[in-house]
Amino acid sequence: MTQQAPTRVVPPVPASRYRWGALAAVVVTVCAWASAFVAIRAVGQSYGAGSLALGRLLVGCLALGAGLLVSRRWVTPTAREWGLIALCGVAWFGVYNVALNAAEQQVDAGTAAMVVNVGPILIALFAGLLLGEGFPRWLVVGALIAFGGAVLVGASTAQLDRSDLLGVVLCLVAAVTYAIGVLSQKSVLRRLPALQVTWLACTIGAVACLPFTPALVADVTAAPAGATAGLVYLGLVPTALAFSTWGYALARMDAGRLGVTTYVVPPITIVMSAVLLGELPAALALVGGAICLIGVSLSRRR
Repeated sequence: MTQQAPTRVVPPVPASRYRWGALAAVVVTVCAWASAFVAIRAVGQSYGAGSLALGRLLVGCLALGAGLLVSRRWVTPTAREWGLIALCGVAWFGVYNVALNAAEQQVDAGTAAMVVNVGPILIALFAGLLLGEGFPRWLVVGALIAFGGAVLVGASTAQLDRSDLLGVVLCLVAAVTYAIGVLSQKSVLRRLPALQVTWLACTIGAVACLPFTPALVADVTAAPAGATAGLVYLGLVPTALAFSTWGYALARMDAGRLGVTTYVVPPITIVMSAVLLGELPAALALVGGAICLIGVSLSRRR
């Protein structure tokens, strides 16, 4: 009777390696998104809201397109998926960027980050209204608390010469379009690769911003090199890199726990803004922003 050679057992990849890789991706994503608020505030001194959005999206399209070519993964979207991707691109990548850029010409980066981060509550409310997911008690409580915090932020900025209630309203517009973008993207990502969806949405957002092309050409010509470098940074890091690391982490972590990590973006933004720009939100705005984040965290309780 012949004896078979023993089967070679390949040891599995340690789970800790996945955890550390996902943690590193989360850190990169959170820091990149926090830095975006500071960079927008700085670059906005030389670029208009529309031209900055268009320039950032064009750079992001090129970087994401290069990644898509390397991955060679493409799934043909259905007509419904095309519609959802278009909505995501126009809302999240187009309107969101223009509104946020315009807002940060009125309010500081920390205030903008605090107000925009009521987005997760809006996502949950829209899901209950449009997707039939209901309105749990903690969601309603958290929404009311976050709304009170947003009112405090608005009251504080309305009293400052350098800030404007319009900036807070634009931040809320950005939060709403962010929520619309996430909800429209949610079902598409079940079948299509994340990198493909992100590139398509970014490209559609750039097309929607093409009317700002003359303004972009004029701003590039007149802007200092540092401001243009900041625009390129916004396209490469917070747009292309951060969305890629976010997708990597999402594939290896629970979505709910991963979503909670975005709540540390405002504190990081405030520290970065203080160090790099010498700006701090007003005391009442800090209190209102903290109340907003408490409301968001409460809304996620089961």
